[in-house]
Amino acid sequence: MSALFDVLYWVAIGIGCLAGVLALIALIGCFFPRGHVATRSLEINQPPDEVWQIITDFAAAPSWHPELKTAERLPDRNGNPLWRETDKRGYAMTLETVQAVPPRRLVRCIADEGGPFSGQWEFDIEPTDAGSRVTLTEKGQIPNPFFRFMFRLFMKPTWYLDMYLRALAVKMGRGDEVVLE
Repeated sequence: MSALFDVLYWVAIGIGCLAGVLALIALIGCFFPRGHVATRSLEINQPPDEVWQIITDFAAAPSWHPELKTAERLPDRNGNPLWRETDKRGYAMTLETVQAVPPRRLVRCIADEGGPFSGQWEFDIEPTDAGSRVTLTEKGQIPNPFFRFMFRLFMKPTWYLDMYLRALAVKMGRGDEVVLE
């Protein structure tokens, strides 16, 4: 009987420690801001019209964005185009185009409700002497303090922006000379 008691005692200690660590992570996460804004820019030799054609052809994005597995068109929501994109790990996200001003500005919002995060990406394309400057701004919110802690611990706010812009640069023929600002 005492051996069973010893085992149960140590199992209870282990569960208590795990619960304590998770509570501590959530508590620390409460001190991080819910929202973040991150911006990155890329110079591309192609004019804004060509950049616009690439970034708005959502169905073709899996062919050039290595993190994207599929892009599926869904019925419009309130007259706005809706797409479900699935990344290579199988995580699906529904995106709604809420603003499109060709060839200068595109705004896409996460249309999933109740997910671990929400937010939008704003694409601004400016003509330059050499082609275009693409500025991508992420305005994100992470309501859950546990996820906020994990985000701050394991990722930098520009991680997805950098990944997208590098893939775009490769698609536009600038893969070996990418400089993100």
